[in-house]
Amino acid sequence: MVTQQPASQMATPPLESGDRLSRFEFERRYRTMPHTKKAELIEGVVYVASPLRFRSHAEPHGLLIVWAGMYKVMTPGVRLGDNATVRLDLDNEPQPDVILLIEQSAGGQARLTEDDYVEGAPELVVEVAASSAANDLYDKKNAYRRNRVQEYIVWQIFENKLDWFCLQEGEYISLAPDADGVIRSQVFPGLWLAVPALLQGDMVQVLAVLQAGLNSVEHTEFVQRLSGI
Repeated sequence: MVTQQPASQMATPPLESGDRLSRFEFERRYRTMPHTKKAELIEGVVYVASPLRFRSHAEPHGLLIVWAGMYKVMTPGVRLGDNATVRLDLDNEPQPDVILLIEQSAGGQARLTEDDYVEGAPELVVEVAASSAANDLYDKKNAYRRNRVQEYIVWQIFENKLDWFCLQEGEYISLAPDADGVIRSQVFPGLWLAVPALLQGDMVQVLAVLQAGLNSVEHTEFVQRLSGI
């Protein structure tokens, strides 16, 4: 006679891409898979990342961290995250490549939970996408928009194209570079990106343009506002 194991003693199924789970079940399974480095829940569907290649993901990701990291260092009250799990809502728990958020005490819309996760929408999310066919520009973008992520950057590596979306009246509007190829954040004053230079791998120019943004009056006033001066 075969005795069925109680549900509490049965092995937890692993996360598989395409699974449809609640956020709570997604987290329960994720915790039992310590060797899985990146899994996301987007609109109730599980996505488990494949091993990441260097030129098509790791290197551009690193360049974005350098750019965002310089801004964070020079902007007290702003926090930077690399591949942080974000509890957006009950159907979405992404793990963005880069996030910038304003401290909750300074008026930010996201918070850190007691178990050290980000809950709510960071002000800025950045994703490195293989191509325009990636989920980053479809369901994930929709989830970020609906949860009011204020700005969303997607770098499409195969097309060598970068899109910077800004939330306006509930919709994402694409920000266009100025005559010098620079996009200026509408949420983080002084966060300037020389798009052609980034796409060409010219980080000296990228950081020079960012430094100009950090030297701007707008950035100085933003830092004062965050600090309550």
